[in-house]
Amino acid sequence: MTQLTKTDKISLEDLALIKKSRKDLDEISFLMRALNTIGTPIDSGLELLPKNLQNKVSDTIQKALQLAVKANLKTLKPEKRSLPSSNLTYKLATGISGATGGFFGVAGFTADLLFSTKFMMRSIMDIARSQGEDVHSINTQLACLQVFALGGTSEHDDELDTSYYATRAALHTTMNQASAYIAENGTKKIIETITAQTAAPVAKLINQVAARFSVQVGEKFAAQAIPVLGAAAGASINVLFISHFQKMATAHFTLRRLERKYSKALIQETYENLNLNQIA
Repeated sequence: MTQLTKTDKISLEDLALIKKSRKDLDEISFLMRALNTIGTPIDSGLELLPKNLQNKVSDTIQKALQLAVKANLKTLKPEKRSLPSSNLTYKLATGISGATGGFFGVAGFTADLLFSTKFMMRSIMDIARSQGEDVHSINTQLACLQVFALGGTSEHDDELDTSYYATRAALHTTMNQASAYIAENGTKKIIETITAQTAAPVAKLINQVAARFSVQVGEKFAAQAIPVLGAAAGASINVLFISHFQKMATAHFTLRRLERKYSKALIQETYENLNLNQIA
């Protein structure tokens, strides 16, 4: 009798999901590449901005993620777990924010990023719920934050090690520390202290995610820094932005669901050994 290979243990339907997730995570969509192209000609110009403005952008990214985590800890209603995620609703909300922020250019960037990041986090959390995750779980909520560190492996993001499992491995220790800290201190205390940076392990995780998220935000800022372009494309930029992270979240939580069904080791090995040339 022929011995089954490890891949034979995975159904054809689930194997197709792994292939799709690999393709989505490794190949940034045409829409996100378009956003990167908008930012590329002036992206290096960000370094020429006054130091206080550079710091403002960095601080805004930190604050946006802090507030998103804070809102996330208050969670969604558990009875909605079996329903599909409401991706369009969140796209509309962030699109409106982008239109408003884009009209004001750099001046509107802070408010726009704070608002849109919060709604992107809620959308990511909604996707996690639709994939069977317990959104009241600390582990799930931190996995939602992890999505902001996923950028893909296109030529536009080649300065970071952005391969999917490498990113998860890089954040693994800090995520475990943050999870233990929240479990020990309770969500109420974290909610009260997170913006003050006193929840040390959680703040460290946010810093790590922010370092990767800033690559994407830098492109968004560069595009919206041009008042005419910002006014015309603010809504579109935000829709591209959230569409990208919804795609990352769907792949991320699909793989996590399959890891629960089979094992992380089997799904990771299958994912990493896939021949992308065979993916339709």
